[in-house]
Amino acid sequence: MPADTTLDVDALLDDPASRVIVCCGSGGVGKTTTAAALALRAAERGRQTVVLTIDPARRLAQALGLRELGNHPKQVQVEGFEPKGELWAMMLDMRRTFDDMVRVHAGPERAEQLLQNPFYQTISTSFSGTQEYMAMEKLGQLAATDEWDLIIVDTPPSRSALDFLDAPTRLSTALDGRMIRLLTGPAKAGGWGLRKVVSAGFSMFAKAVSTIIGGQLLADASAFMQAFDSMFGGFRERARKTAELLRSSGTSFLVVAAPEPDALREASYFVERLAGESMPLAGLVANRTHPVLAPLSATEALTAAESVQNAPLAEAVLRLHADRVALAERENRLLARFTRAHPEVPLTRVPALAGDVHDLEGLRDIGAKLTS
Repeated sequence: MPADTTLDVDALLDDPASRVIVCCGSGGVGKTTTAAALALRAAERGRQTVVLTIDPARRLAQALGLRELGNHPKQVQVEGFEPKGELWAMMLDMRRTFDDMVRVHAGPERAEQLLQNPFYQTISTSFSGTQEYMAMEKLGQLAATDEWDLIIVDTPPSRSALDFLDAPTRLSTALDGRMIRLLTGPAKAGGWGLRKVVSAGFSMFAKAVSTIIGGQLLADASAFMQAFDSMFGGFRERARKTAELLRSSGTSFLVVAAPEPDALREASYFVERLAGESMPLAGLVANRTHPVLAPLSATEALTAAESVQNAPLAEAVLRLHADRVALAERENRLLARFTRAHPEVPLTRVPALAGDVHDLEGLRDIGAKLTS
């Protein structure tokens, strides 16, 4: 594939075989806005679309004309907005998604035990990988309903934007790991109560841990694992199915990056990681670029600025143009370096806007720039 391949965003949105689009990239590059703009454009072109955001900011809801987003999709119905398809939006509530998963996999009585368990209440909000796993859990739920023919996902704002690929394995391994089994195993051995086991000196390890973190936490962990055991198979099975969905032919990944060294280094990592994981990459969105709007070089602009007399505004405009040309040339060099390293990756550029996106018209403008 030639290095100057342009990403055809409309072809991706219009393809009926395209069922899931995942926007990934490092933090602060515009993933949330890109995901919302793609969803809006897809709906206006006739797709039944839902956008799932994990960004805790409320700007997506505001841009879509909604007071707030919840853990279940809400249809965007704004005066004057009459898409050919439909647009729905939601924002992940990590705790509620975990709670819903527990209710599905455990019986009513067991589910209530789990939901009230202090150890569960801790890991459901702060355990490493929980947010990323629940994002994938919610994606799996949305895909299973068949209510939408296109799901667009805004990935978590974590240090590595591909952490969610590891999350199902990481979280299930942690919950099935040696440490937790050591903590909870004695309570399940021969009916011995955990406190009795610890006080009898059965395990120096359990004694030490109990001294450090407290016997009550050990008891809570033990009760949690005994209740969780019954649904652990379902937990892993759902993780496996979601991993299959991410690798399916109907899924596409869009890497979003700013034209800056750190962001493009991260983008290169994402591209290589996706290839290594056999994830279908659609292309790169170079966001917030600064194209030159006049055919005048920086040197010419500075020369003209030096020669201008008694026209401070004209001189300022010429110098501003020279700065803009220098910035554009720097961005072009960075993007050229990326395409030399990854000539197979299609690319589209989205110019920086003068202000923040705060309504449907702003999202529509971003969507148009994604395809121009």
